[in-house]
Amino acid sequence: MRQLSIWLWQFIDIIMAVLLAAMILLVFANVVLRYGFSSGLRPSVELSRLGFVWVVMLGAVTALRRGEHLAVTELADRLFPRAVPFLRKAIWLVILVSVWMLFWGAAKQTLANWNNISPLTGLPSGLFYLAGVVSGALMGFVALFNLFGPLNKPDDEAQE
Repeated sequence: MRQLSIWLWQFIDIIMAVLLAAMILLVFANVVLRYGFSSGLRPSVELSRLGFVWVVMLGAVTALRRGEHLAVTELADRLFPRAVPFLRKAIWLVILVSVWMLFWGAAKQTLANWNNISPLTGLPSGLFYLAGVVSGALMGFVALFNLFGPLNKPDDEAQE
């Protein structure tokens, strides 16, 4: 199970790197074609925007898993050191509720927009919202793992 988890997170990192490289190539080619040859790749703007949405949403999942999101812990650490493990569990519960709302709303938007086909790319506009569904589900698994993990285990150990 641990090996499957490691493979999944490496796969997500590879997907983000490939999407970022494709976005760079699309935008660069479009700029060269537009200014050098007075033409351009019409679908490149929409494809790079779609790639950007997916990179941001998958990056949010990766940052949550690694504990790299912004957190202000000084007050709780100084005033309530014994309560910190319980406060962390409460925070993971809030995160779980939040990503459930992200997942549910994005799933509804994905279904509502799946039949709206882009004239430039021929892709459904629901793909933009599907990024929220995938990232909400993955962040939900991360939150569940941290919520029901050991109480006294620090967050950085729980992630490895």
